[in-house]
Amino acid sequence: MTEIAGRLREVFVETLDLGADVDVEKLEYRGIEAWDSVGHMTLVAAIEDAFDVQFDTDQVIDMSSFKVALDLVRELLAADA
Repeated sequence: MTEIAGRLREVFVETLDLGADVDVEKLEYRGIEAWDSVGHMTLVAAIEDAFDVQFDTDQVIDMSSFKVALDLVRELLAADA
């Protein structure tokens, strides 16, 4: 797992209060009770804080899984480089 993926995994685990047995890489929006609409906005804010990035509205709407979130973070970090 890359450094970005590892940090993002930590954000997911902490924000959604996940147990160690949850396979974060397979998580999808509304796939678990904690990732509802309120959990989604909390997660978005936590990711933005952790990586010092800002998602636009379309990106927030498109963030439907851990993988998509990872791709979005990587894109934003590459754009800032």
